[in-house]
Amino acid sequence: MTRYTVGVDVGGTKVAAALLDESGDIVRRSRAETESGTYSGMVAGIVSAVGDVREGLDIAAVGLAIAGNVAADGSSVLFSAHLPLAGEPLARDLRDALGTPILVENDANAAAWAEHEGGAGRGSTEMLFIALGTGLGAGLVLRNQVYRGSQGFAGEAGHLTVVIEGRACPCGSRGCWERYASGTALVAEYVQRGGDPEVGGPGITRAADAGEPRSVAALADVGAWLGRGLASLIAILDPEIIVVGGGVSKAGELLLEPARRQMAASVTGSAVRPLPPIVPASMGNAAGVVGAAMLARRHAQ
Repeated sequence: MTRYTVGVDVGGTKVAAALLDESGDIVRRSRAETESGTYSGMVAGIVSAVGDVREGLDIAAVGLAIAGNVAADGSSVLFSAHLPLAGEPLARDLRDALGTPILVENDANAAAWAEHEGGAGRGSTEMLFIALGTGLGAGLVLRNQVYRGSQGFAGEAGHLTVVIEGRACPCGSRGCWERYASGTALVAEYVQRGGDPEVGGPGITRAADAGEPRSVAALADVGAWLGRGLASLIAILDPEIIVVGGGVSKAGELLLEPARRQMAASVTGSAVRPLPPIVPASMGNAAGVVGAAMLARRHAQ
């Protein structure tokens, strides 16, 4: 009998669930609205989405991909800027409601694992995953294991300080990497060059694909900042490969080639050491739910 797993992408107003077979292929999908202002509303939305996607089938485990800091044991959310989940016994409450093992996972970690197992990082041992969206997240796969740190806070690369007293960040600090390399940063760079902020990140990427100079320059600048930050992480982690996902990565080589050039110029000893390739992620928006389900299956075994 096939033992299915479920991955759930937990957002502020909705949750998206996917049912995976033992090969890691998605065979069903469902979505549910959530009451994002309350913990009970979030739990109810997750239970509803999982219930829809698992109907009539036996499932081995459920994995949740959540934007926030997650306890290293996968039991709860330690901090989330947008979801009322911090400090709550999330895994326990969902296990009671659904009758199946639950793993709570950071969304970048989940996406990193999916890319490592079946995407652009497949075959690597030491992989760095960067998610460029509204902000910048990271997932670390070291020695073929997701690295969460002693308490679950590993991978918060977006809040590395890259400019002393630089741009203000919502985290309360200044000069964080994600203020210079992210979708938010892309729009800021475009606006500084006289562009209309209403165009937004996807519009800037489309214009850059068509050769519009301001858009090309804004992407190149974000790419250069990406490369600078990656050079620092390479000095510490020495990854085998760097996989870049998230919405901004859809710009492709307009973003990645400037990142490679700047990384090569910034890494100490780059002339005498091989540099890790920077490649685009291949699993798209499915990476989070796929990775969460895969990790939940491993956790339940």
